[in-house]
Amino acid sequence: MTWTVTIQNKARKGIGRLPERVKRTLALLMTEMEDQGPVRGNWPNYGKLGPGRHHCHLKKGHPTYVAVWEESPEGIKLIEVTYAGTHERAPY
Repeated sequence: MTWTVTIQNKARKGIGRLPERVKRTLALLMTEMEDQGPVRGNWPNYGKLGPGRHHCHLKKGHPTYVAVWEESPEGIKLIEVTYAGTHERAPY
């Protein structure tokens, strides 16, 4: 069964400011999450931030870009991307 991936408005604004290469990487991450769920241990610097919260790096180096997402606690297969942007402003 597939997951539904949505993007918060705040994250949508951040995505608009990302370089094209990083946008494509985020799209690939979201496609993987739809197919395989929110746990993405195959991505660089993936980590759990707490119950139902995850993050990983979209691009290493300087600046480093990250994505942060949350999975639905109600048992619904829903993932919401809450942040996409530079490592320095990441909410963790």
